[in-house]
Amino acid sequence: MYEFKLPDLGEGIHEAEILKWHVQPGDDIKEDDPLVDVETDKATVTIPTPKGGKVVSLGGSVGDTVLVGNTIVVIDEGGEARVEAPPAPEKAEAPPVSPPEEAAEALPAEALPAAAPAPPAAIKGPIPAAPATRRLARELGVDIRLVPPTGPGGRVTPEDVQRFAQGKPEAVEAPAEVVPEERRAEAEFAAHAATTIPFLDIEPLPDFEQWGPVEKEKLRSIRRKVAHKMVTSMTLVPHVAHMDEADVTLLEDFRKKEKQRREGEPGGHLTLLAFVVKAVTAGLRATPSFNASMDPFKEEIIYKKYYNIGIAVDTGKGLMVPVIKETDRKSIIQISRDIIDLSGRARDGKIDVSELRGGTFTITNVGPLGGTALLPTINYPEVAILGMGKAQDKPVVRDGRIVIRKILPLTLSFDHRIADGADAARFVTEMVRQLSDPNLLLLET
Repeated sequence: MYEFKLPDLGEGIHEAEILKWHVQPGDDIKEDDPLVDVETDKATVTIPTPKGGKVVSLGGSVGDTVLVGNTIVVIDEGGEARVEAPPAPEKAEAPPVSPPEEAAEALPAEALPAAAPAPPAAIKGPIPAAPATRRLARELGVDIRLVPPTGPGGRVTPEDVQRFAQGKPEAVEAPAEVVPEERRAEAEFAAHAATTIPFLDIEPLPDFEQWGPVEKEKLRSIRRKVAHKMVTSMTLVPHVAHMDEADVTLLEDFRKKEKQRREGEPGGHLTLLAFVVKAVTAGLRATPSFNASMDPFKEEIIYKKYYNIGIAVDTGKGLMVPVIKETDRKSIIQISRDIIDLSGRARDGKIDVSELRGGTFTITNVGPLGGTALLPTINYPEVAILGMGKAQDKPVVRDGRIVIRKILPLTLSFDHRIADGADAARFVTEMVRQLSDPNLLLLET
């Protein structure tokens, strides 16, 4: 029997949700046949069959989340296969409980919570737990450092605290999650922040059903990743916004003529976004602070000497940010081609994880959906993001006369740790200058 485990799907991805099985127990399969569609917090991936044979069992159902390294299918490579039901989760036996007198010798008496048999040694360093869980531990007289965690990433849950206070062993030991080396510092920082942010005390939600019917939907995959990333960004990064308007009247006239002339050619479907990507690149070259990242652990600013611009795409399943690489070396036509290709595959769930990584700056464009302006959230660990509103005709004063011009509203959100308002003004002013004169953009190309 061959047990196929969920492979590594990319850097930082440690779990995936099963979307669709292409096989069922008892099916004969060939090597490289489609096996299962899974969705990570980055993209949808079809995993091929690693070996030919007969499917014996599947390691999960549609909607289940499986960890990297878990068995997802068992294949009989030869002979008759016995079709089995998917294996039920195994219950781990509770650790042996030491007599109270032995536990008393292992730890000082004052460290032992009442009615708690054989607590383990206290964990050193910050303990991952929500403020409400910590408050519950204090109310029950429990040292939270002694509580065996069962939550994701070694997080202590309220149930863990209650079981410990009652002296009950865990009913089911949660599977241990392997935390990659690069995530440990982040986890420790988050745990420490939860204990040190003043007034941070997340209360449980009320029972909304007492007032009327509700519908619940599991927060999964891409949407869950967006939620985590936005909370991280808004918690860690001091956001500041700088707003301005660009007169894109001449640029729009040029764009429409070129779009009509190049209709049907690759990249010929020119949009305003392609020109903005080029203008942003020019702005980043003039103001390197916004093409950087902050390392809060080493207290360093990392300036990137390359220009990879992310474009926010509404996929229906959540926000994704494909990255256009080396925008300083590409023409506007090449950038337009990349925008069409990447955004299309992102919406279809066919984009590769590598195409969502390596961004240095992000642009989000709500113009096609409406709205005059927005305050975008920085795509952490980047330090700035540009929000585009809807370009529309407006009356403005030019040379003492009121005229109608095409005006594009722009908002730059930036990390105030690495830049000041003057830097933002210079960056946006350079962008406005580029967008106001198509000839300047052509010189950049």
